[in-house]
Amino acid sequence: MKIFVSGAAGFIGTALANQLIVEGHQVIGLDDFSAANPDDLNPEVQIVQGDINDRELLWQHLQGVDLVYHLAAKVIVPDSILYPIGYNSVNVGGTVTLLEAMRDVGIQRMVFASSGAIYGIQDKQPLTEKGMTPRPASPYAVSKLASEYYINTIGSLWGLEAVCLRIFNAYGPRQGFSFTHSPVIPTFLKQCAAHGTIIVHGDGHKTRDFVYIDDVVKALILSAQISNPQELVINIGSGIETTVSQVLEYAIGITGIEPEIVYNQRRVGGPDRMCADLTLAKARMGYVPEVMLEDGMRMTYEKDQRLHPQQ
Repeated sequence: MKIFVSGAAGFIGTALANQLIVEGHQVIGLDDFSAANPDDLNPEVQIVQGDINDRELLWQHLQGVDLVYHLAAKVIVPDSILYPIGYNSVNVGGTVTLLEAMRDVGIQRMVFASSGAIYGIQDKQPLTEKGMTPRPASPYAVSKLASEYYINTIGSLWGLEAVCLRIFNAYGPRQGFSFTHSPVIPTFLKQCAAHGTIIVHGDGHKTRDFVYIDDVVKALILSAQISNPQELVINIGSGIETTVSQVLEYAIGITGIEPEIVYNQRRVGGPDRMCADLTLAKARMGYVPEVMLEDGMRMTYEKDQRLHPQQ
């Protein structure tokens, strides 16, 4: 197949595009490189630098495409609170622009990378796609939920077959991190390895559902094979609830180094618990995560040299 991947140079996009090449597909990737590096992409990926809101560019590169994976987005939650206009423009506006371009060239199949963040604070766990009202707690989460609504509404109006995957806390080699964007797993591994200081926000008892990148890519590929999806939203995670303290214990065990730990009680924020119900994912596409967290963290540490002290 000829497959278009928006956000192809990002963390998930790179892993997906490379796997699609391995499986024999022709892949066209779009990325503006604002928060990504194309160096890790397979050379066979036809990468195009451009804006997701550039309709003419989309028309040009969507010709003859069979399937679209839409991953392009701004993803740093704290930044979305400071700069919501930009997140609305890229995440929501970009989705609508892409949908219109797909309609214009006759593409009828899409997989969208949404987020478990749209659930927000809920009274019950695990989080289910049906029966739970989303309570997004950041402009980033709002933008993902709005994109879902656009995709499902337009899908019913235009005959678009689309699957929205609510991906929980994906991690693995190459995950982006910086001073302003510090995902738990690479940050803990890097700080442990450097004999540094780890700041735990809250008491360490908050939980998240961490899912290894290989399982995410598997889910993305499986979702494209679902027959006649109609307004379909599916959770993708590990199905296991893990505390921040447990992640820290794994990081210490993997690196063999115990860092200084500082607990910051002032910066709490966000849900206390998050865990994906995977019943629908298993039923609709046979998705079963394979990589346990400690194993995934160990592979992340072994494969990502950025996490090791520089000599």
